[in-house]
Amino acid sequence: MDVRKSLCGIGAIPDGGAVAVHVDSSTGGFDLILVRVGDAVAAFHNECPHAGRRLDYAPGKFLIDNGTLICAAHGAVFGLESGHCLGGPCRGAGLRSVHVDVVDGQVCLP
Repeated sequence: MDVRKSLCGIGAIPDGGAVAVHVDSSTGGFDLILVRVGDAVAAFHNECPHAGRRLDYAPGKFLIDNGTLICAAHGAVFGLESGHCLGGPCRGAGLRSVHVDVVDGQVCLP
């Protein structure tokens, strides 16, 4: 029996873009950023390692430029696919990744 939690369809994430999703849990849940480059999807906690703020400038709206995700609060820059810090006040700390799979066109938590 497959107990994967579907987060969204891959088509809901623009190629080269990102969307926000909330994952419910018994402790209140958490927010993820899902980014897509081609058929690859990566997931990161929606929290900047610099100051713990959300990365979106409005709910679910992200600043993306030339393959990077930019923190709307302080301008830290992260690789879109890797989450690695590329510049700004993130001091080398990257985004916290979460493993996801794409199964039958759905982005799922294992």
